Amino acid sequence: MQDYLSEIRRPIEAEMSRFNALYDESMSHADDGMLNNALGYIRQRSGKRMRPMLTILMAKNFGMVSDKTYLTAVGLELLHTASLVHDDVVDEADCRRGQSSINNVYGNKSAVLIGDYILSTALLNVAKTGCTKIMECLSELGRTLANGEIMQLTANGSEDISEEAYYGIIEQKTAALFEACCEMGAMSVNAAAEDIEEAKKFGRILGTIFQIRDDIFDYYELSQLGKPTGNDMAEGKLTLPAIHILLTTDNAEMLTIAQRVKALEATKEEIAKLIDFTKKNGGVEYAENVMYRLHDEARKFIDSRVGNESIKLSLTAYLDYSIKRTL
Repeated sequence: MQDYLSEIRRPIEAEMSRFNALYDESMSHADDGMLNNALGYIRQRSGKRMRPMLTILMAKNFGMVSDKTYLTAVGLELLHTASLVHDDVVDEADCRRGQSSINNVYGNKSAVLIGDYILSTALLNVAKTGCTKIMECLSELGRTLANGEIMQLTANGSEDISEEAYYGIIEQKTAALFEACCEMGAMSVNAAAEDIEEAKKFGRILGTIFQIRDDIFDYYELSQLGKPTGNDMAEGKLTLPAIHILLTTDNAEMLTIAQRVKALEATKEEIAKLIDFTKKNGGVEYAENVMYRLHDEARKFIDSRVGNESIKLSLTAYLDYSIKRTL
């Protein structure tokens, strides 16, 4: 597989080094106690930095990366980190990306407080930008992500099965974060209002692609993620591949299993049966085709709003990686 990540990082290597130093500083505590140990544990398992890379790329596309950009990127990544800590508590998850979750290591009570500390640190970073609009954006993003989780919990207990409900949830849970990265990155360099709006649209599409790809993973065994096949269904979630097949095949048995999934009553055998039925009837291919349609739509932003060739190659690699990544 092509090394998309190297291509993405190429024009912002220096900026990402600066970001990493600031993020690590923010994820440390002066007292060498449980909080500092927990922050260090989270810090050492940090991912690929997809969201801060997007924030910095968008800033560099429209202007010169500044301290305001770095503080914005750190604030966004901290908010994302805090949301993951809280999500694991809500989902009662034992692991994340193949490693023990914070709530599994330190307990739910401590995990909630650790998440709160990281969230407050995120707000502190964006406050240092001195930009009211950036502060408002991050605060609104926090509300949106929380609402997305509430929508997910509500949907799990509902009998409704629709693509509309599915897209409504991922728009709040995932697409909103990518949208904010693009918006706030552009905002940090005082981009024109029209450019900011187009950047937001690009981020929203990118985030939707990212989530659909994540959802497709659940139809295959991915031990490196610590996520077995059917984990979403075990939590009561129906995603795009299964939703499409349920709505287009009108199979009574599968619809019954789907309702049992949503009611958290489905057995492992039933979940495996629904996954197999979805795959055999083209559910995964349908979701992949949706991603490629969105890919073509997102390309319009790169072609029309990105002038620098290295940034264009980087954002193109980012878009391609979002579809083709394997974890």
